[in-house]
Amino acid sequence: MLTSAVLVPSAPLLVPELSGDSAESAQVRAAATTAVRRLAHEAVHWVGVGVDSEKAAGEHWRSGVGRGQIGTFAGFGADVRTSLDADAAGEPVPSLELCALVAGWLRGRTDVEITVDMHVVSAKASANECREFGQQLRKQLDSDNRPQGLLIVADGASTLTAKAPGSFDERAAGVQSAIDDALTAGDPEALLALDPQLCRSVGAQGRAAWQVLAGAFTGSSRSAHPRATVDYSDAPFGVGYHVGTWRP
Repeated sequence: MLTSAVLVPSAPLLVPELSGDSAESAQVRAAATTAVRRLAHEAVHWVGVGVDSEKAAGEHWRSGVGRGQIGTFAGFGADVRTSLDADAAGEPVPSLELCALVAGWLRGRTDVEITVDMHVVSAKASANECREFGQQLRKQLDSDNRPQGLLIVADGASTLTAKAPGSFDERAAGVQSAIDDALTAGDPEALLALDPQLCRSVGAQGRAAWQVLAGAFTGSSRSAHPRATVDYSDAPFGVGYHVGTWRP
């Protein structure tokens, strides 16, 4: 049974070895760590959802990503290793998706043994495809009598300022505002109304993961009006980051 969904950024800056002692990074990190620790005391099995922008449109999502594998942030500047389950072994997999690395790193910040079943959605998946996948996940979660957590790993627009990774796009602020409002209000329909092409244009790759979240909260009468709380919502480096929780 789904207990709650925790929303965190898909950002390497969460890892101190990659971001140094930046105060802005520390704020995001503290919020995300606190949120996943709460989730860990509600459920020791998590279903993770992130976005892979490199996958072809024909492959809408992949399941079991990173299962039994060791990941590393070496490609981002430091050989910080992560895993999604306690049985992970072998040499690090350099190609493991960033969202899976972040999920594994956050898993390691909890004080209980967590298993994360990671799903990666294509950034090209349509809103309807994301909704359907979210509804499928919800059925799976609610069919298990054990407490189940949902971990959404996603970023907002990456073009909010001139120094942002994607430079500046004047449309980004409006898109980010719509995302922030929907996540803060716990509004699945508002998330599903986000335009995939516009989101992609302003670098909001997390759109697909958030629309999967929306599907998970529209596929059950128990979640008609999710209760949303916000731990962090800001764009310190020109990228929209959100940490919060949705509860059925």
